[in-house]
This record gives sequence, C-alpha cells and structure tokens, in this order.
Amino acid sequence: MTHPALQPAATSRPPAGDDQTVAPSASVRVTQLVQVFERDHPPVLDRIDLDVGPGEFVCLLGASGCGKSTLLSLIAGLGTPTSGSIEVTVDRPALVFQEPALLPWLTAAGNVELALKARKVGRHERRAGAERLLTLVNLTGQGHKRVHELSGGMRQRVALARALAQDSQLLLMDEPFAALDAITRDALHEELTRLWSKQGLSIVFVTHNVREAVRLGQRVLLMSSRPGRIVREWRLELSQPRAIESPGVSALATEITHHLRAEISRHGR
Repeated sequence: MTHPALQPAATSRPPAGDDQTVAPSASVRVTQLVQVFERDHPPVLDRIDLDVGPGEFVCLLGASGCGKSTLLSLIAGLGTPTSGSIEVTVDRPALVFQEPALLPWLTAAGNVELALKARKVGRHERRAGAERLLTLVNLTGQGHKRVHELSGGMRQRVALARALAQDSQLLLMDEPFAALDAITRDALHEELTRLWSKQGLSIVFVTHNVREAVRLGQRVLLMSSRPGRIVREWRLELSQPRAIESPGVSALATEITHHLRAEISRHGR
C-alpha cells in the first residue's frame, strides 16, 4: 500500500507532437530520446521523456546497467543521442561524479579556484570565492589542505564546492556518495538538501540506493533495463529535511524496492 503522503503515478507521456502539457520554464527537457551504441543490439535508452523544473530535485533510480548514467551524461552534453532531443535552458550544467576527481597537487581551495578560473574570475576574487564556497559546504578553514589530507567525505564536499563554483542552476550528480560510509553519506545528504534549498538548484541525481532516492528527491523515477525506460514515477510530498529512518521514507522505500526487484526479475528471466 502506498504511504498517504507519497503519491506514486505511472509515467506514460504521449509521443512528441501529441497534445502535451509541459511547463515552458523547464531547466531540462528530454523528448523521445533514444540511444543506441551497437547496431543490432537493443537501445540503451528507449523513448525517454523527462522534464525537470527550476529548483526541482529529481532522482533517477534503477539497477546497474539500466542507462541512468548514460542519460545523465547526455543531459550534460557529453554525447549525442541517436534520436530525440535534449534541451537544457541553463548555462554550464555542473557535474559531480562518484569519484571526486580532485587534482592532488592542488589544495582544496586550489581545486575550487580552478572552476572559478575557467569562468575568468580574477585572482583575488577567486581566492575569496573559494573560501566562501568551502564555507558553504562546511569546510571552513580547510582550504589549505592537500587532497591526501582530506577524508573521503571532505573530498566530496570539495567536489561539490567546485561544482557550485561553476555558478550553474543545474547540478548533475552520478552516484556521488556511493563509496562513502553510512555516517558520512548521511551527513552529506543533509548538506546537499540544505544547499539545494538555499541555492534553488535544479538537481538530477543518479543512484541505485532506494532509501537515498526517497530521502533526497521530490520525484523518484524508476528505470527499467534493456532497454532503459522510465517505467514509474513517485512524487514525494514529505517536507525536507527528511531522516533516512523516518516512517514515511521507510514506507516508500519498501514500495519502490518491490517494483525495482520486479524489474530486475523480469529482465533476469
């Protein structure tokens, strides 16, 4: 049974060209997207329709290999879809990956300043900007440390600060907390929720962790595999911040897990 505060709805939009009600101010609009990597093989992504509104937090959930990271990369402009279209209405989407990918010869502040330098921000402004952004992710006074002196959680905070330094209203996150321990991940969930609320960012967050998706997202989209399709959508009406152990999160996580297992079983037969 669905938790009363969490409204699930199957996702089935009509093909492009039919009558659709689409918000004109979407930060991301994906229409009938198909991605094929190998001829005579099923598409990796098949007829994906997705709108992400300004300030909306959307989680893409699915088993490994369902194409969710491929979809994120296409939204980021790191590839060209076989067919269909992607419209991103904000400048410079910012990316955060599972690995922080920090430059080890730079300090924490230096890694953040690199993104500011790419925007042609002056030297003195870069220094102040990096300090402000590190403070924003709760790393006040840590800017002088080298990468090897930082814990895994601190490195991901630096990666998040570097993404925010790009001054984009669209944050694309590909399983950024998957390699972290539970306590650190919980702290970064709180941090990300706070930043999302404060900055008004649009976030597309890829994960295979059901509870993580339910804790963070306003919408959770379940993807099938072979080919990757959005097969179900849940809209969350619980207020933020949410605790991962709260009854509402637990109830919906249980329901979504049931559907996820059904998808995995269907493709495993």
